[in-house]
Amino acid sequence: MKHHKQFETSVIHDGYESADMLGSLAAPLFQTSTFTFETAEEGERRFAGEEEGYMYSRLGNPTVTVLEEKMAALEKGERALGFASGMAAVSAILVALTKANDHIVCSSGLYGCTFGLLSMMNEKYNISHDFSTMETKDELRELIRPETACVYVETPINPTMKLIDLQMVAEVAHEHDIPVVVDNTFASPYLQRPLELSCDVVIHSATKYIGGHGDVIAGVAVGKKDFLDDVQMTTQKDIGGIMSPLDAWLLIRGLKTLPIRVDRHCDNAEKIDVKLRSHPKVSRVIYPNDANHPDYHIRQKQMKRGGGIISFEIKGTKKDAQKLLNNLGFVKIAVSLGDAETLIQHPATMTHAVVPESSRLEMGITDQLIRLSVGLEAWDDIWGDLEQALDRL
Repeated sequence: MKHHKQFETSVIHDGYESADMLGSLAAPLFQTSTFTFETAEEGERRFAGEEEGYMYSRLGNPTVTVLEEKMAALEKGERALGFASGMAAVSAILVALTKANDHIVCSSGLYGCTFGLLSMMNEKYNISHDFSTMETKDELRELIRPETACVYVETPINPTMKLIDLQMVAEVAHEHDIPVVVDNTFASPYLQRPLELSCDVVIHSATKYIGGHGDVIAGVAVGKKDFLDDVQMTTQKDIGGIMSPLDAWLLIRGLKTLPIRVDRHCDNAEKIDVKLRSHPKVSRVIYPNDANHPDYHIRQKQMKRGGGIISFEIKGTKKDAQKLLNNLGFVKIAVSLGDAETLIQHPATMTHAVVPESSRLEMGITDQLIRLSVGLEAWDDIWGDLEQALDRL
């Protein structure tokens, strides 16, 4: 019987066999645009789908395949696909699942560019959407229509850190044979695996925790083999948002330290959460690992730990929020997350600037809200920088 590997072992070893690559310990970088055929007939068979093998890197690349097989193993899915960015993954999956005049049910908060994509799909193709807090089965059932093509969920939601009970959502959606798509970027497969909770497709902006070093833009989708095979040979192939071999290579390298990095992010975030709550210039802190978080019971149910992202509101105005950011020393003002460096941003004017003010406020994104991606530095140094900036407000 084959021994079942734990996550920390799987993330290093699954998806790659060095014996298949001349004994190379590191997965080789196949930096090539195309692949040669021994005969014209071999090329014909491969393009007809009668024979496995590589043809052109937009249709598949060995380095990208290693990354895809690793991600499928980590998310417990049958197949994974690499994309040029997280939004390339989001758009490919939503385009693949919908047609003109369809409908999507979404969690009540979304990343700004996902919101923009849904608005464009509505304007161009009459693919409508409704937002739901997804707090009860009845609320979700009321929004499902005959033309509902999928349910799209972020959890934790960017940047309000609200959590959605994925098992509950999947139960309702599957009553109507509707697939559930989950953006799992904030948690990573180390903390949360939506496919194990009966969801159908998982999406990552691999730029964030999967890569972890701020040096790559990429996306990944994981799900059933038949569905993603179809996405690969239609939506992905024809729109062309494919992952480059170099980006896949960087992600493979980053993945090896994912558990170690995420545990350190969580350790630091837990300490910073406590400190922020005690500062007089902070009116509210939102972190899923805190027992006072309204969705803490969901965190206990489906997440290993609370993650590395904290959102908090300051006492003051938009100008005060911007002043806080400007007063920081080594903590960087940047809109990404999951990097070794601690990053901070103002969602209302940055990641969610595309969202109309009324919708933004409904999501809970105020001018006073700040999102903090807690890095890998010494936690008391992170707090020291935040504290001096808060003290100067």
